Amino acid sequence: MIIPRTYTVESVTSGHPDKVCDQISDAILDACLAEDPTSRVAVESFGGHGHLVIGGEVTTGANLDYASIAEGVYHTIGYTAPLDISIYVATQSPDIAQGVDTGGAGDQGIMYGYATDETPEFLPRGIVLAHALAQNLEHLRTSHTIPWLKPDGKTQVTFEDDILKTVLVSTEHDAERTQDEIKHALLEHLITPLTIDTHAIELLVNPTGAFTVGGFEADTGLTGRKLMVDTYGGLIQHGGGCFSGKDPTKVDRSAAYMCRFVAKNIVAAGYAHSCLVSVAYAIGKPEPLMVYAIDEQGNDLSALAQSKFDFRPAAIIERLNLRRPIYQQTAAYGHFGKKNLPWEEIVSL
Repeated sequence: MIIPRTYTVESVTSGHPDKVCDQISDAILDACLAEDPTSRVAVESFGGHGHLVIGGEVTTGANLDYASIAEGVYHTIGYTAPLDISIYVATQSPDIAQGVDTGGAGDQGIMYGYATDETPEFLPRGIVLAHALAQNLEHLRTSHTIPWLKPDGKTQVTFEDDILKTVLVSTEHDAERTQDEIKHALLEHLITPLTIDTHAIELLVNPTGAFTVGGFEADTGLTGRKLMVDTYGGLIQHGGGCFSGKDPTKVDRSAAYMCRFVAKNIVAAGYAHSCLVSVAYAIGKPEPLMVYAIDEQGNDLSALAQSKFDFRPAAIIERLNLRRPIYQQTAAYGHFGKKNLPWEEIVSL
């Protein structure tokens, strides 16, 4: 669980094709929960080259126009090209429901949560920086500070022996812009404001030399394909289940949030400088099969985690108040380290 001193992590803008799909899936989830807080939702989106497919399983009293929701997200991000949208949404399996209705987990699996006192966000410094670069890149576009930026983009940072060595920014842009113009603008408006010492790093901007076609025009997108961007940048284990498009009965999402909540509060309370929490479930069963927690030295904190926190799915949903339309905001720039999310709250232990 020790974070390596040399590592690379990345983030992407909200206009990245995978993130477009995450946001569409979570917008549908939020719309369901806004009308029916007991909604069961498992919706995935696949888009590319003028087409968007929305598929999944939903049990809800909400009456939704899936295509309208998707188009709203797509255009709000900044895309204008038309989409041919196909909807394949069915009712969730009653075999799953009979276990979930009694408070059981919506699926089997393993979930992880992590926190460190390295930053105010309780996340590794590289993850915070990669997200800040990507989010500020989008702000420069939407605020028209750099009006020739387009929605698609990626950022990446490399630390060697805990020292920032490389910053990489790939950003979609108007075809008329030169590479020198792009790099100069990003140096002035993106890199320097983040107090990055440009003399001490290697700065790479659009390494191929141009990025004039992005989004669904250039690539396909799929819900759940940016698991490491969503979580801990690949520095911490991941159970494999994505978050977006899933209601909180799906422990892939709610238990991962709970693990983060527990790890962050263990660190905030001074029990560890960093903490990794993991939990495992069987589908339909309320009691977890495993709850495990360790600090940065490998010391076992499992008893502390189990004595202070209830990991049963229904208890997680109640404690974190998860049956609310709060999820679309998580679908870009990470699910952790943001203010006003219930799993980021610090409580007394």
